[in-house]
Amino acid sequence: MVIANIISYVLVLIGALNWGLYGMFDFNFVSWVFRGPRTVGSIIIYVLITLAAVWLIISPIISGNGLRLNVRKQESEVK
Repeated sequence: MVIANIISYVLVLIGALNWGLYGMFDFNFVSWVFRGPRTVGSIIIYVLITLAAVWLIISPIISGNGLRLNVRKQESEVK
């Protein structure tokens, strides 16, 4: 699950950078790389970024840990 989280974080960061570039400079990086917004490559990247974002939303629920913003030792580890 750690590898899936790392890949998801990277994909979501790519998506965020793409949105930032689009918002500030009207430049869509993904469309530029794949030579168009509706090409097969662009659509695949957009779908992967969407799935990565959904994974990051549901993975804390699946793991049962919830969303933790800081690392704390569990009580069983402290004793």
